[in-house]
Amino acid sequence: MTRLAHADIQAGRLSSEQLAQNFADIAPPLDRQQALLAAQRCFYCYEAPCTVACPTGIDIPSFIKRISSDNLKGAATDILSANILGGACARVCPTEILCEGSCVRNKDDDKPVQIGALQRYATDWVYASGTQLFERAAATGRRVAVVGAGPAGLACAHALARHGHEIVIFEALERSGGLNEYGIAAYKVPGFVQAEIDWLLGIGGIRIEHGRELGRNLALVELQRDFDAVFLGLGLGAVNALGLPGEHLEGVRNAVDFIAELRQCADLSRMPVGRRVVVIGGGNTAIDAAIQSRRLGAEEVTMVYRRGPETMGATVVEQAFARDEGVRIVHWARPLAINGENGVVEEVQFAYTKPGPDGRPLDTREVFTLAADSVLKAIGQVLDPVEGPALKGGRIAVDAEFRTSLPKVWAGGDCVGGKVDLTVQSVEDGKRAAASIHSSLNVSAG
Repeated sequence: MTRLAHADIQAGRLSSEQLAQNFADIAPPLDRQQALLAAQRCFYCYEAPCTVACPTGIDIPSFIKRISSDNLKGAATDILSANILGGACARVCPTEILCEGSCVRNKDDDKPVQIGALQRYATDWVYASGTQLFERAAATGRRVAVVGAGPAGLACAHALARHGHEIVIFEALERSGGLNEYGIAAYKVPGFVQAEIDWLLGIGGIRIEHGRELGRNLALVELQRDFDAVFLGLGLGAVNALGLPGEHLEGVRNAVDFIAELRQCADLSRMPVGRRVVVIGGGNTAIDAAIQSRRLGAEEVTMVYRRGPETMGATVVEQAFARDEGVRIVHWARPLAINGENGVVEEVQFAYTKPGPDGRPLDTREVFTLAADSVLKAIGQVLDPVEGPALKGGRIAVDAEFRTSLPKVWAGGDCVGGKVDLTVQSVEDGKRAAASIHSSLNVSAG
């Protein structure tokens, strides 16, 4: 675990008991009675808008109907057939802008069906019971390399394993899961991610090699030579820099690194946090970093975003949650400089902004400073340089079937971009790429 020497960035601001409470499951699961009552509220719409809104196309009315009759195996099969990481997505999906946001009951005088909670209820039964819903087809003799054990790579690997292909996943980090394991707030998925992955791997035919990084000890040309197909689920490993004076000061770090360190910390009483934390950015990473700083014991946490609340990457629900947690959110301001003494951050200087004629923020003549002993940068992630496939807009270019410009190479997930950079979209990319790969391997076999 990273050790920071900054005197104001300390561990143990709260007791172990308080930390355990702060990082417990933020949305406890429904019990049977609650689930049955929630399921009865569904209208089971024909051409349901909730299903249309789900990037993986889960038949939501069908699985809720099955829950209402205590058919959890059938409900889980509906979910996991469409989204093999349905358990994680039930916890981390912004349902307020996807399925629940499209629910016909989502009106001023009503509230949407608890689709996310019901999805968790059904999938949790699978992991708890150890029930394996899917069988692997007879071995085809075909081998596929998957680079990245995140949502896209895991979804692609499972789908191909079901067809009988042999899959080897190459993962740079020590643990599988990608964003779900390293990049999401701990209180959203406590103790869950690895259990879901263990269940997914139970189908067989999938091997994971950790510590294998493309460009370091893994070569794409060799994968093309040794495997029948390659899928790149690389995610976005690099982080945008602010490009400001003082960015090198002690106490300034990337929010994703802070979250990853927290997620891998076995004892949160040893996790250092600042007393006065400034988070720069307005997306989900910024929100998660800000809230977790508060829950670790930071006294003042301020998020600063250069535009208005309506353009923030974080949803309205997430923004409200942050405010409820005591996070102050400042809109229409951008950082000018990070100042400090003796190599240690002390404050951040900002300029107030306003909407320009084209909608872009323009500086005003007003400036302000925020005292800070910790500054977390969350202004977006970018693709690590990757040799070989053509890029478009800084991400790997793919066609409608997720083929790259290279023969035998497909890609999906955040590294290609899409409608949204979400776990559920990455799963869909992996699933669709797997269908294309399988079709290609069958054609080749013929």
